[in-house]
Amino acid sequence: MDRAQKEKLVDELGQIFESSGVVVVAHYEGMTVAEMQDLRANMREAGGSVRVAKNKLAKIALAGKPCESIAEYLGGMTVLAYSEDPVAAAKVVDAYAKDNDKLVVLGGAMGETALDPAGVQAVAKMPSREELIASIVGCIGAPASNIAGAIGAPASNIASILSTIEEKAA
Repeated sequence: MDRAQKEKLVDELGQIFESSGVVVVAHYEGMTVAEMQDLRANMREAGGSVRVAKNKLAKIALAGKPCESIAEYLGGMTVLAYSEDPVAAAKVVDAYAKDNDKLVVLGGAMGETALDPAGVQAVAKMPSREELIASIVGCIGAPASNIAGAIGAPASNIASILSTIEEKAA
């Protein structure tokens, strides 16, 4: 890799570190190519990405970025998982690490907040952006359905009373 390629890679990594909602660092020593492809596919499905980069270049790219604190985790065979959604990458890596002992979460960062492995696990348990949106929409829609139910209730009560009277008369 020549100097121009290295500079381009440092720029790409710098943009990743700046624009990502969460970055997770993990060791992947011993993982097969198929396992790594599976991790990448899971991450892509969740809206994130996985990147393997030279630790030295990643440390250079981290200089002055909000998630600069993850530089301490960059040693050995490391993989970077990141996503714009603040919880997607953490969810995928945490779930994958539970099924595969070869992927060991070292830590990460959520903006300027450094995360240890327990912190990454805590972030993974948080609801995703889509889940929060669905919850908010449900809360907004609930009053309307309650009003509709209340308006329709008297009519159904009258109907049930009439049917009860009819049954008694028969």
